[in-house]
Amino acid sequence: MADLLKRKKALSVSPLKASQTIGASLAFLGFSRSMPLMHGSQGCTAFAKVFFVRHFREPIPLQTTAMDQVTSVMGADDNIVEALRAICEKNRPSIIGLVTTGLAETQGADINLAVRQFRKQYPEFDNYYVVAVNSPDFSGCFESGFALALKAIIETLVPQTYAPAQSALEKEGTTEFTHRVGLRSKQVNVLCHANLTPGDLEFIVESIESFGLRPMLIPDLLGSLDGHLSSETYNPLTTGGLAVDDLKTAGESIASLVVGHSIQAAAKSLEERTGVPNYQFDHLMTIDEVDRWLDTLRKLSGKGVPVKYRKHRQQVQDAMLDTHFMIGSTRYAMASDPDLLIGFDALMTSMGAELVAAVIPAKAKSVEVLSIEHIQIGDMEDLEQLAKAEQAQLLIGNSHASDSAQRLSIPLLRAGFPQYDLLGGFQRCWSGYRGIQQTLFDLANMMVAHHQDISAYHSVYSQKPEAQVLYGNLGDKGPNAWGGH
Repeated sequence: MADLLKRKKALSVSPLKASQTIGASLAFLGFSRSMPLMHGSQGCTAFAKVFFVRHFREPIPLQTTAMDQVTSVMGADDNIVEALRAICEKNRPSIIGLVTTGLAETQGADINLAVRQFRKQYPEFDNYYVVAVNSPDFSGCFESGFALALKAIIETLVPQTYAPAQSALEKEGTTEFTHRVGLRSKQVNVLCHANLTPGDLEFIVESIESFGLRPMLIPDLLGSLDGHLSSETYNPLTTGGLAVDDLKTAGESIASLVVGHSIQAAAKSLEERTGVPNYQFDHLMTIDEVDRWLDTLRKLSGKGVPVKYRKHRQQVQDAMLDTHFMIGSTRYAMASDPDLLIGFDALMTSMGAELVAAVIPAKAKSVEVLSIEHIQIGDMEDLEQLAKAEQAQLLIGNSHASDSAQRLSIPLLRAGFPQYDLLGGFQRCWSGYRGIQQTLFDLANMMVAHHQDISAYHSVYSQKPEAQVLYGNLGDKGPNAWGGH
């Protein structure tokens, strides 16, 4: 079991984490006609928007309550009310995600009270959904903010159609809830952690559809942030994504597939509200986990596994044989959010690689399953120092790790958020047989390209005159010293 080492520095040097606020905003970007609203200063929102735009290379809808010096001290509830009114009046979104920043949390904002004030002052906007999330950026990390927002979305927008005591109430004939599980016999809820890319989600959707089922991604980042051109000339809201009306049918699905430790609380909340059973997966980055994923779909659908996946599995096995000489025994270091680290550790361990340095941005019990003895809560400076001390041969991390990789003169596999120096990185697929295969090839190619050849052996005798090389150090006697001719 891995131990977590707490931070000992008073500041972050080359910070690793993207804030909870950014992660929470991402969750709302997966809904159709959505607008995330950050309760904080203009600078906080501008910083987040730069991260999103550089990573996805897309226009990102994002608004701010624009707290200033006065409201930071005296209170900014009026800013929230006015911002909600302006967004509803001008943009007419289907859902507004109100997320807090560190400034608002330090000031002591009560965002739920502000939302109630908005409802009271402007009843004409009651048909616009507002979901409030406390997501201070001084705690947690990118994936924990995403998980908090997902839980809040479920508890606000998904109707409660089931209660644990429902069976007892039914016996008495006083059922208060309508049990609707399975009314949509082909629909499957899918909840995924924040670091699954649109490419990963595309594999998930295609695999579910190949069994004749209909996936409902909650949220649907594949539909909104997969890098498509919209037919609309201008749209201030998200294009694509999950419609709120569709989300309300989550209680009629036959199952919920959950990928990632960080969103287990959100998945549990969905199960408690609807009675739809959960199927948990840590990741989809090893053959064993993908096998279990496909077997679960087989049981849910009653259909056999499509032939193409059998072929893909054989191709992965061949790729493992082809690359194990390059990847096996590789000493690697990684810095990322916990869920992504767990997936990579499982994949690399299956190939015989050794995790010698691991850094995460915030505390998470889920990382205790990792193969390394100690895990540092820290930043990129910690990663670089640990990687150097442990003689790592490979780095895995987001684009912030590029400088460390250059100083260490070792290759970097870019993974996670943000990726701003690699086009298409946001769409990269790591999941499924094909995703595993491509990851293995990329890793092997990196190790080959950065392979340091063993220097040629030069005998000490090669530096001496030819006669000394032939006969040894014989002075003026020459070959006659051996009694030669």
